[in-house]
Amino acid sequence: MKANKAVKRLTHSEDLISDVMERYSDGAPYIRQQLLDAKAAVGRAKDAVKAQVPSRTKSAPKRAATKKAAVKVRRVKAGKK
Repeated sequence: MKANKAVKRLTHSEDLISDVMERYSDGAPYIRQQLLDAKAAVGRAKDAVKAQVPSRTKSAPKRAATKKAAVKVRRVKAGKK
C-alpha cells in the first residue's frame, strides 16, 4: 500500500474514533479512555507513516521531462509503388 493511501485511511479511522467519542456520554469514563488511547495510537501510526514518505525534490519533475524529450518518434517514409 502506498504511504499516501495509508495516511488517508488512518486519518479516516481517526475521524471515526473522534465521532464515536463525541457520541459517548461522560458516564462511561473507562470506555472513553480506551477510545482516547486508540485515537492516540492511530495518530502515532499516522506520524510514523508520514516520516517514511520521501519528500519530492525539484529534480524529479525534470527527470520526467527529459525522458519525454528523449523519446522521439520517427516518421515512416512511404515507399514508392
